[in-house]
Amino acid sequence: MIKKLTLATLTMVVLAGCSGKKDSTTQNTSVIEAIPVKVQKLEKENIARTLDYTANLEADEQVYYAPAATGRIEKIYVEVGDRIKKGQLLVEMDRTNLQQAEVQLKNLETEYNRAKMLNETQSISKQAYDAAVTQYEVAQSNVAFLKENTQMLAPFDGVVTGKYFENGEVYTGAAFGGASKPSIIAIEKINPLKAIVSLSEQYFLSVKKGTKVELKSNLYPDRVFEGSVNIVYPTIDPASRTFNVEIKIPNQDEALRPGMYGTINFYIGNTETVVAPAIAVLKLQGSNDRYVFLNRDGKAKRVAVTLGKRFEDKVELISNEIHEGDELIVVGQGRLVDGSPISITQ
Repeated sequence: MIKKLTLATLTMVVLAGCSGKKDSTTQNTSVIEAIPVKVQKLEKENIARTLDYTANLEADEQVYYAPAATGRIEKIYVEVGDRIKKGQLLVEMDRTNLQQAEVQLKNLETEYNRAKMLNETQSISKQAYDAAVTQYEVAQSNVAFLKENTQMLAPFDGVVTGKYFENGEVYTGAAFGGASKPSIIAIEKINPLKAIVSLSEQYFLSVKKGTKVELKSNLYPDRVFEGSVNIVYPTIDPASRTFNVEIKIPNQDEALRPGMYGTINFYIGNTETVVAPAIAVLKLQGSNDRYVFLNRDGKAKRVAVTLGKRFEDKVELISNEIHEGDELIVVGQGRLVDGSPISITQ
């Protein structure tokens, strides 16, 4: 009885071993199917090379307007928000000192004319003549100074952005009413506007005065504002390795205002580069790394890339492993891993 059981047991072990061997053979001889994909040959395109930076817009000119001397304010002719024209009367100060100076000038003018006549006939000493001329010229300068500081005229076309006194108050020469500097009113020139942008030192030779720029603002998503570089600062900051440039943006319709935030694109010339459909680019989950797949002898080759400029549905690919003429996988790449066999379909 024991011998029969042993024989049966051995028979089962042999059969199980043969069955396992057969399954292993079947598994090892299975063929991995190629994944169908579509490819597109990469070509270089001539594109505009631009630099993208952000900046705050500033008034082209800002003046905290005040007279050189203290005194009572006769009348302020403008309010905050008013548009002003160059030469427009903005503020008039008390005229008492000016009137006194004008009377004194008139008297000295009489003395000057008399001294001038006497000098022609050599009937006056040189010292007396020089004294009369000096007094008259000083009085002229005093009247001109008081006129300039009694009637304050707009130095440019712009807008009033601050008013810190009222009619009849005394201007003391100190900052008052919320002004950051001693002033009666504040005015700004907002056409054009300007912006100061810090650029990396690698672009120092590429950006010059006159370089074209484009400004885009979130407030006007459908508009592009054109401008140009006005000043390239001559030094580079050794700490940040950057240099400053000042740009000017024409603002005829005053759609833009000081303090607005925008993206500024600097045009620095054309270049040839590899451009591909944006749908071909994949993103590594959990990071900002981007990659594409190329056809390498019937297998998928994964290549890390950096994205450059975007052009509607295309994007610039930057990588030392990508060259013109390479076959980029544009359909089916989502199923691939590095080394996957592929079959190209039409």
